[in-house]
Amino acid sequence: MAKWILTLIVAIFLLGVLTPHLARFIRFGRLPGDFTIRLRGRSYAFPFTTILLLSLLLWLLGRLL
Repeated sequence: MAKWILTLIVAIFLLGVLTPHLARFIRFGRLPGDFTIRLRGRSYAFPFTTILLLSLLLWLLGRLL
C-alpha cells in the first residue's frame, strides 16, 4: 500500500513539474472550448476540451492495458 501511495505522490509531482514545459510543445489550451481569461495582468486558463480529450485518452489506454 505504501508503495502505491509513494508512486502516486511522485507521479503527481512529476506531472506538476513537467506540465508547463510540455504545454509549450503540445499546445494545451488551444482547442475550441478552452478558455483563457486575462485579469490584472495575469492569464488564467480553463482547458475544458483539452482535459476531456486527455481523460478519454487515458481511459482508453487503461482499458487496453
